[in-house]
Amino acid sequence: MAETTPPALTHFRDGLPRMVDVTGKVPTVRTATAEGWVRLPAEARAALEAGTNPKGDPLTVARLAGLAGSKRTADLILLCHPIPVTGADVQVTLEDAGVRIVATVRTTAPTGVEMEALSAVTVAALNVYDMLKAASKAIEITGIRLLAKTGGKSGDYAAQGG
Repeated sequence: MAETTPPALTHFRDGLPRMVDVTGKVPTVRTATAEGWVRLPAEARAALEAGTNPKGDPLTVARLAGLAGSKRTADLILLCHPIPVTGADVQVTLEDAGVRIVATVRTTAPTGVEMEALSAVTVAALNVYDMLKAASKAIEITGIRLLAKTGGKSGDYAAQGG
């Protein structure tokens, strides 16, 4: 049986975590789109639809929180590079299945924006929960995933069924 060498770990060296050095990489245009869902029990949905939520409009707050979350990703994801977010769009909509959040983030940088898009969705979803938790503690955050990305060494990606 032939021995195989395991792939080199990019974020660990000598057993210690490190931030990958992207100094020599040429900045390129990159985009990423992510989505997530907030499933609402009947009482939370009723409060949202009736506009009787005591904290205000969860969808507007979530949209703003998602935009802010995209810009603060490197503060939350420990080995993520701080990059210039040159554009971000967060859509928060009430649909039959619950609240759908879709975030698209853009940059011109030496590394991608997948984590920024995923952070935007996650932070937005947490804000929906926070805004509606008085109506129900049974709210579920689910389905957070990368839908698409463009640019970078690994090329473009599109999720199946997305």
